[in-house]
Amino acid sequence: MRTTRNRCRAFGWQALLGAAVVAVVGLPPAVSAQEAATDEVTFTRDIAPILQRSCQKCHRPNSLAPMSLIDYEEVRPWARSMKYRTGLRDKPGVMPPWYIEKDIGIQRFKDDPSLSDDEVEKIARWADAGAPRGDPADLPPPVAFIDVDEWEIGQPDLIVTSPSVEVEPDAPDWWGSIGEVPTGLTEDRYVAALEYKEITELSEGTPRATVGGLYVIHHATLGVTDPNPDPNDVDPLRAQRRWPTHEVGRNADVFDPQAGKLMKAGSKLQFHSMHLHANGARTRAHLRVGFKFHPRGYEPTRKWVRMSFGNGVDIDIEAMDPDQQAEAYFTLPENALITIFEPHMHAPGVRMCLDAIWGHTVQTLNCAGYDHSWVRVYNYEDDAAPLLPKGTILRMTGYFNNSPSNPNVPDPRNWSGGGHRSVDQMFINLMRGVYMTDEEFEAEVAKRREALDLADGEIAVGCPLCSATDFPVAAGGQQ
Repeated sequence: MRTTRNRCRAFGWQALLGAAVVAVVGLPPAVSAQEAATDEVTFTRDIAPILQRSCQKCHRPNSLAPMSLIDYEEVRPWARSMKYRTGLRDKPGVMPPWYIEKDIGIQRFKDDPSLSDDEVEKIARWADAGAPRGDPADLPPPVAFIDVDEWEIGQPDLIVTSPSVEVEPDAPDWWGSIGEVPTGLTEDRYVAALEYKEITELSEGTPRATVGGLYVIHHATLGVTDPNPDPNDVDPLRAQRRWPTHEVGRNADVFDPQAGKLMKAGSKLQFHSMHLHANGARTRAHLRVGFKFHPRGYEPTRKWVRMSFGNGVDIDIEAMDPDQQAEAYFTLPENALITIFEPHMHAPGVRMCLDAIWGHTVQTLNCAGYDHSWVRVYNYEDDAAPLLPKGTILRMTGYFNNSPSNPNVPDPRNWSGGGHRSVDQMFINLMRGVYMTDEEFEAEVAKRREALDLADGEIAVGCPLCSATDFPVAAGGQQ
């Protein structure tokens, strides 16, 4: 991996210093009062449906966000802020927190709450017009959300609770092991999905009014022990490390339906790397880990793989520099279907791009902004997930802003390198997916071509062989 200075062009934090400029076109004099009323953007007709789909899941009483955005009276004071935050699009601080850049790479993801350009414009026009309420008859019926204590994956088949941790109001960051907990599982089961919840047991004082301020566990890696490990395994800890990591703001993890992950009877959960940070209040908390199982008798036909790659200790972020860049590379050892793109950086990180290089073909799979306050997991839709032949080189590029213009950085006067603390650096893609044989891969490519209705030579981003008239993978080499 190499680290260099580089201009971030329009992706730097300078773009965050001003509100998005939206041109509001005045109505021509000949427009009638009825036509003007129809053209007016109102809360009841135009804004409420956007909030219901993309905002209220978190912006409701007793949920994740610091304010409720259900009723007009609640929303009206935040109109100008809504215009600014939604106008950030893919930059840190955008709302809803979805950072995929919409002008490059794959655009189809599961559970995508992001706004269209038209919706962003409507919010801006509404705010500029004084946030009119509109006709109460236009208001859509309220949405029934799951309770904040319920699970996105449905009621788990198994819930395991971590040991409790305590953090003082202004304690320095801490990371390390907090031990292991028996699962209580009495039979082998394959896991279909898992989800984390941080539970606050005690809070004395006033937490900071940020997303991270609601919690003290920034991230926690999860291991699942094998009670009868293979004595011939050269790396007996490998299986423990290959489970999704908890992070602030993380959505649930759903495995490929054909690649359930085995949890054995008598296994234990190991919380071997917990990262804690103070939130302004004396806090005691723990994690709940919920597991959804496949039915008994299920057998996977694919192997779930965590394909993480990125920096080690050699990352080098200089002080007072807003435009820095790092690169890392990974060569796929097998044919791969990548199901999840998950950038992970630390406070100075503001953007990550992922490219796939196959022969003469170079495709940008995705670019995404990054905000250390709210980590996102991007689950590709099934027929949009990158389908890459073995030997493909993955190039990851990270952009960093270690300057006063980045509010996530507490003191940009300091150089920083790799490490676990928020003021240290990480530059990792916690990518996941499945590996496939040549025969499985060829069948998957044919299925993708049919699903996308591709003509010979037509390019599909993320599937370089979908446009091939022959199939070079079985021959063991690139085109």
